[in-house]
Amino acid sequence: MGNETNCTVKMGGQKSEGKALLETSELIFRGGEFRLKIAIPEIKSVQAVNGELRIAFPEGNATFVLGPLAEKWAKRILHPKTVMEKLEVKAESTVALAGTFDDEFHKELRGLTTKISKGEIAADADSVFLSAESRKELKRVKKIAKAMKGATALWVVYPKGLKTISENDVLAAGREAGLKDVKVVGFSNTHTALKFMIPISQR
Repeated sequence: MGNETNCTVKMGGQKSEGKALLETSELIFRGGEFRLKIAIPEIKSVQAVNGELRIAFPEGNATFVLGPLAEKWAKRILHPKTVMEKLEVKAESTVALAGTFDDEFHKELRGLTTKISKGEIAADADSVFLSAESRKELKRVKKIAKAMKGATALWVVYPKGLKTISENDVLAAGREAGLKDVKVVGFSNTHTALKFMIPISQR
């Protein structure tokens, strides 16, 4: 999940108190006077000055009064994490794949590790990635959960905005399998990844 904070935003002579949320692909503000949804790729310039995050984007200029968070958010916008960093895959991590993933994902994985298996979940796996394009494929979560040990992470990768599967469906499948949802990240422009782990008390 992205960072979230209460703040003041100034834009076009208007000023509003509200809540700002910095996600992987969007900067969102929900205020009493106005709301903003700024796509990160469309941002033209970013500055952090005296606790203010100053954003220039196609619709105009907006100033987020964030205090100490201004510099942190500016860095996140200017230097976004790679997909592998967001998914916490490190050099020579042991990874198991269940389901079908595109060539780009395979290429990025192979750039970090050679310890990649398909189908079978290795006992020492650091991460398991399950591709679920529909609710039917979520039936695999229980089987994967039984094979997980210790701090192994299960990432369920599912499409955005489809009626065939939703975040609530994914959450329900993980929880029914006895896992705890701990993180959600943008996997791509079309997919989201939700991370599950075995509760600490049960490891």
